[in-house]
Amino acid sequence: MQFKRNEIHELSIFLAIVQYRSFRKAADHLEVTASALSHSMKALEQRLGVRLLNRTSRSVAPTAAGTALAEKISAGLELINSGLEDLNGHYQGGAGSIRINVLKDAAVLLLRPAIPVFQQRFPNVELEVAVDDQFIDVTADGFDAGIRYSGTIPEDMIAVPLTPPLKWVAVAAPDYLRSHGRPVMPEDLNSHHCIRIRTGRGQIYKWEFERGDDRREIDVPGALISGETDLAINAALEGAGLCYCLERLASPYVSAGRLEVVLPKWASMGPPFSMYYSSRRQLPFGVDALIKIVRGLNGF
Repeated sequence: MQFKRNEIHELSIFLAIVQYRSFRKAADHLEVTASALSHSMKALEQRLGVRLLNRTSRSVAPTAAGTALAEKISAGLELINSGLEDLNGHYQGGAGSIRINVLKDAAVLLLRPAIPVFQQRFPNVELEVAVDDQFIDVTADGFDAGIRYSGTIPEDMIAVPLTPPLKWVAVAAPDYLRSHGRPVMPEDLNSHHCIRIRTGRGQIYKWEFERGDDRREIDVPGALISGETDLAINAALEGAGLCYCLERLASPYVSAGRLEVVLPKWASMGPPFSMYYSSRRQLPFGVDALIKIVRGLNGF
């Protein structure tokens, strides 16, 4: 049987799972999500027509066929990985190109500080960044990778978290709060002017709040709807109402006293930003290098 490049990648995933006897531990080692590993393994087993792993709620172990396969391929894949590492060493001083598609908020928070570092380390690598809040098929549209919130990435993609979980807050200008009062409970937002969010998938986003195990979604009212966080924050600064956004985007204005966080004890934690790419393609060196830089700048 002749293997394609993506199947060699899946075999490397298989060996990591066999080594660690755990999807979670293998995912941590490979710096991807456990669900992505599970999807890759199911795809590999379907193509081979044989079960390679026995899965239970507590453990994972190779079948007899899986054990035999692992023993035969481990040495060969070590040689392949060694060769790729040597190639990467040569590539670092060479040239190449990568294309990524990112959310605007991710471009501001993650790529703005990362790009100067990337260009300094890899001056001959061409990096093209397309900023797009619509959800696209990165592979079909010719991109090497994309950055989106982890919870929105299809399961057949490999997703690498770039940040810790992200905190979301509701903010408003001090003058607005003096004129309209300060919400005490999430439901109080129903009597306020709220700057609503239209997501990249076209829906109006319900603001999410949590306090312990108490989680609430509020379909807030408001005459202004925007998919641009910058516009929403600027409108809030001018007293147009309350804005719901990532804490990291609001914090400069909060620190300057131009915005105030409302319902701080109800701040919601959301999924991290993740770089995602096709499980059927070899990850380009430039994307891997960018992932490492962004993760390093975000405390990973």
